[in-house]
Amino acid sequence: MVITDQDLQYFVTTLKNSSKYDFSEYSDKSLKRRLQKVLTDFNLDITGLISAIKNKPEFTEKIVKEITVNTTELFRDPQVWHTLRSRILPRFKNNKNINIWHAGCSTGQEVYSMMILLNEMGMLDKAKIFASDLNSDVLEAAKKGEYKYRFNIAYLDNFDKVIKQNPLNYEEFNDVPYETYFDIDKSRDTITMKKYLTEKPIFRKHDLVKDGNLFFAKFDLILCRNVIIYFNYTLQNKVFDLFHSNLYNKGILLLGMHETILGPWANKFEKMGQAYIKK
Repeated sequence: MVITDQDLQYFVTTLKNSSKYDFSEYSDKSLKRRLQKVLTDFNLDITGLISAIKNKPEFTEKIVKEITVNTTELFRDPQVWHTLRSRILPRFKNNKNINIWHAGCSTGQEVYSMMILLNEMGMLDKAKIFASDLNSDVLEAAKKGEYKYRFNIAYLDNFDKVIKQNPLNYEEFNDVPYETYFDIDKSRDTITMKKYLTEKPIFRKHDLVKDGNLFFAKFDLILCRNVIIYFNYTLQNKVFDLFHSNLYNKGILLLGMHETILGPWANKFEKMGQAYIKK
């Protein structure tokens, strides 16, 4: 079944009229792809989906969660974490407090990665960690901080690359035990973050499309990786406006590996790899 432009418009309009969700400024290409998967997974055609959205609010929530689900992992893209360690976080070393917002945090592995790295750099105590996502299910998983071990065994490789090794000096090796930060139970197939980590972040349900800053704080660092790739140009600029106005001067926005700032907001940031420094 091919999703036509008309099908997509019908879905977006119905969703907007029947719920609090507005996908009208999401990228058509990525939304069609997600919608196609939903129809296949639920064995529906577009007419059946529209009918269910109009009549079953709990089903609508389920559909939105399916469409907005994002994948994440501990220390995803280790080179980004090397940049954070060597070029970004040291800028805030002398701050009294460091406010960090993970926007679109999914199941929270990025949030825990950040706290682990901050702890290794002696900066965790002064950091305030905020995290948000549109999907309440993934937020609950993030708060719990428990992940499948076998499915995520590559986490440990990433941990080693970022925390134990120094890419600038391969002779340097920091023998940091995993159990400093999480417990591995192979029989239960779990990796569980330590309580002192799970208790620290403030998690909020947040819609980047229409919500402002729900944390009532300004930020030194905002991470929004692999989220805006799903938005069209207009919505991307709306989100950049939100981030820019809630960053301190010289604050930093970190985007995903395949994301960039184009258009009017490009002049308001200084680019440094995937990092954008507020001018």
